[in-house]
Amino acid sequence: MEIEIKQGGIQTAEADTIVVNLFEGVTVPSGATGAVDQALQGAIKELIDSGDLSGKAGELVALYSRGAIPARRVLVVGLGKAELFDQEAARKAAASAALKARELKTETLATIVHGAGNGNLDLAKAAQATIEASLLAMYEYEAPRKTAKPKHAIQHLQVVEIDAASLPAIESGRKMAEAVAAGTCLARDLVNMAPNIATPSRMADAAERIANAHGMELTVGDRDWATERDMGAFLAVAQGAGKPPKFIVLEHHAGKADEPTLVLVGKGITFDSGGLSLKPSENMGAMKSDMGGAAAVLGAMKAVGMLDLPLHVIGIAPCTENMPDANAYRPADVISASNGKTIEIISTDAEGRMVLADALVYAGRYQPKAVVDLATLTGACVIALGKDMAAGLFSNDESLAERLLNSSQATHERLWRMPLWDDYKKSIESDVADIKNTGGRMGGVATSAIFLKEFTDFPWAHLDIAGMAMTDKSSGYKPSGGTGFGVRLLVDFLLNWS
Repeated sequence: MEIEIKQGGIQTAEADTIVVNLFEGVTVPSGATGAVDQALQGAIKELIDSGDLSGKAGELVALYSRGAIPARRVLVVGLGKAELFDQEAARKAAASAALKARELKTETLATIVHGAGNGNLDLAKAAQATIEASLLAMYEYEAPRKTAKPKHAIQHLQVVEIDAASLPAIESGRKMAEAVAAGTCLARDLVNMAPNIATPSRMADAAERIANAHGMELTVGDRDWATERDMGAFLAVAQGAGKPPKFIVLEHHAGKADEPTLVLVGKGITFDSGGLSLKPSENMGAMKSDMGGAAAVLGAMKAVGMLDLPLHVIGIAPCTENMPDANAYRPADVISASNGKTIEIISTDAEGRMVLADALVYAGRYQPKAVVDLATLTGACVIALGKDMAAGLFSNDESLAERLLNSSQATHERLWRMPLWDDYKKSIESDVADIKNTGGRMGGVATSAIFLKEFTDFPWAHLDIAGMAMTDKSSGYKPSGGTGFGVRLLVDFLLNWS
């Protein structure tokens, strides 16, 4: 969808459909909505007076202009109460309007920026929210089919603003929105792909395209490369894999010592059968999403490149399948990670923390200001927080945790702080190694995090995104399937680093 910023009144826009808005409780429309109402000879005011339009959040009313203005139809979207309005409300309003416009076979959609007036949002952020949600709402996964199933697509989105002095801020918001949406859609695509397509090699191909497009340094390590670096934990999981493992490292602004160094790490299990600790066959297919953390990191790195952020950012994605075969690692094995710590294997289905262990050790070589890892790590997190609700946040650094929580609030990619008490270490004590790779069912979400902490000596946060990487239901700008969860959060976090 092409984006165009235009100066002028929305009532004069040359588009199939135009979008204006209304706050709850407003009885006399003003601003852009008032201008359209006047052009339509009071049609919007009449709807308000009759009780057919109240401005409640989620409300959407269509009017036909009958030649009074260039656009054929007008969509009035409710914004809810002005005192409760925020960026997420702007995103929901924009997505609702875009979805309705697509349903109405709109080719060119024109909209005002939601919330920059009475909503009191910063104009650039309001523009970003409006454009970002419109783009994300239009996302469609192009499934490999012999016969395509075409769905109508809006070709052009015009963002219309009457004040010329406001155009630079809107353009800034557009730049942000396009980068974040592109990164999120990449992550969604990777998660939506079948596991025989989104293999470790395919993940490496995606990283290579990002590196080539944005001048990043790329390392793709194979088994020999990982062996040279004593990555026993990563290699143990990869032992039973039919597809070659790939340890992916993308580096933005490599060598710029004057810029803060931040590392993003994503779990990249491209299919998780559970290994020899085999999962139940029911719903095993959903385990194609077990690389949701790696997909989010690659998506975030794409956005970082598009925005050319003034930071030294490294994205690490340890990618492999977890499969059962004669070479697969076993319960009771003792594995050495790259920092020398030995791990007793209790369950081969606790594989995500194994690949992350070596990835976190590798992150330390950059002497980072902070490391954030994302992983669809535990079913326990879904039980604790609910599906499609929030990711669990664990951190050894209060400032880092606060930064992430602030970005969570801004992007509505919600995080909930979880405990990282040393008491949990008792659950992973081993008689035959330094630690066990699982502490059992009770407190599983926390014992997985305390395991990962053993491989960190820097400010670090772990995001358990289980239950967030895929969804069964569409909602606004989040269609069913891969969500791209984490991309918008990470980009906001990086943007606000100082």
